[in-house]
Amino acid sequence: MPLVRIDLVEGQSAEYRGAIADEVYKAMTSTMNVPANDRFMVISEYKSSDFIADPTYLGISRSRQCVMIQITLNAGRDVDKKRAFYQALADGLHARIGLRREDLFVNLVEVAKENWSFGNGIAQYT
Repeated sequence: MPLVRIDLVEGQSAEYRGAIADEVYKAMTSTMNVPANDRFMVISEYKSSDFIADPTYLGISRSRQCVMIQITLNAGRDVDKKRAFYQALADGLHARIGLRREDLFVNLVEVAKENWSFGNGIAQYT
């Protein structure tokens, strides 16, 4: 059910980008009850001038290595699951690729189940 969009400044290796995708999937399945094989992701890179992340908003010191992750998913997860996801993702990315926790920006977009079609012109969740 989740659709993941990963945005970052250009110049990272395919392995680095793949590791981010892997860690997002791992955190989703371990904390938010996302089923196995439910993996739909796009990764986009931008020129530095086209990627804007305020370096000090809310007192968080962000670098140019900031990664933005937006996930569209079914509505209904409680705040504790979301907090566990944010923490698991920050910890996983830090451990695997050395991403500073300050450089992870996550946005969850919740939608109703009827807003999905995984193919064949059918709304599989209705």
